[in-house]
Amino acid sequence: MDFTLDDTQTEIIALTAKVLGKDGDPGGVWHALAEAGLLALALPSDLDGDALGVAEVAQVLTEVGRVAAPVPALAALALGVLPVEALGSPGQRAALLPPVAAGETLLTAALHEPSAPLTVRPGTTAVANGGWRLDGVKTAVPYAAESARILIPVSMPGGTGVFLVDPRADGVTLTASRNSSETPEYTVKLDGVAVSEADQLTERGGGQALAALHRFALAGAAALGDGLLAGALTLTSRHVGERTQFGRPLATFQAVAQQIADVYVASRTVHLAATSAVWRLARGLDADTDLDVAAYWLAEEAPAALAICHHLHGGVGVDETYPLHRYSSAVKDLARAVGGAADRLGRLGERVAR
Repeated sequence: MDFTLDDTQTEIIALTAKVLGKDGDPGGVWHALAEAGLLALALPSDLDGDALGVAEVAQVLTEVGRVAAPVPALAALALGVLPVEALGSPGQRAALLPPVAAGETLLTAALHEPSAPLTVRPGTTAVANGGWRLDGVKTAVPYAAESARILIPVSMPGGTGVFLVDPRADGVTLTASRNSSETPEYTVKLDGVAVSEADQLTERGGGQALAALHRFALAGAAALGDGLLAGALTLTSRHVGERTQFGRPLATFQAVAQQIADVYVASRTVHLAATSAVWRLARGLDADTDLDVAAYWLAEEAPAALAICHHLHGGVGVDETYPLHRYSSAVKDLARAVGGAADRLGRLGERVAR
């Protein structure tokens, strides 16, 4: 396997870092990413996109994580643009993708149900009644109220499917819920929501639409988590190198050096796991095991590494005007978004045992 970035990916990284390096409010940063064409990478050429894929989108997500930018990149790109581009009909792609690329609206997905993260057997159901009637509850849905459509996995006759649901449709109730980073998140209740065949993403049989949605979600989370951990490591390394105690930089104390080394090892572990998973997915190879491994290492290692970063910062680390809290809160939410370490390890064990 050769993980070397090509020229296009290297340019994407540089451009994303340049855009994110400019001061501005989150809304302004998001529109700047759109103006730079970074939200249109995965759009097909007939929709004025670059016809690229998950490998290039992952570079954008990693750079967003590196500066802990509070923008809806994971929801819009990994939970929305990538699955709609891969599974949507020409009409669905034309209607939904260009507004996201322009920074005018968002897409998101409802991956979780009560006590069932990234469920593969949704309790939410689709019942045929001329069209389809959707009933169920989804939890921890990012940017649901702000999105044009929510990708809703359901159980239906013959298996599972994924429908595009307007959050403003009759029968949809959104209840705001809290998370660590204080970004928009909702519980979504569906009570007799009417949808049609035109609202369903292409199902190639055997629950492949839901499986593809989960793959994009895990790849996006791994890429974002890679950036978050790398950014927190850089921030902490700079602090212990500049902060002095007893007339010496903190970094020269053996205990500090050992702890920052632990963060480095965690960062490199998550980076390698994320890179391998995205690489395999981008090449159409079986990436499920790699994605499970990446999600497990992210949920297991990243929160503990951020706790070390806070410890090494001392009182500065809990100052809300200092950026470290953005990294730690985002990592907590991301670990929950992939289901947590125990859930990911259980699924990985089941996969290996088959």
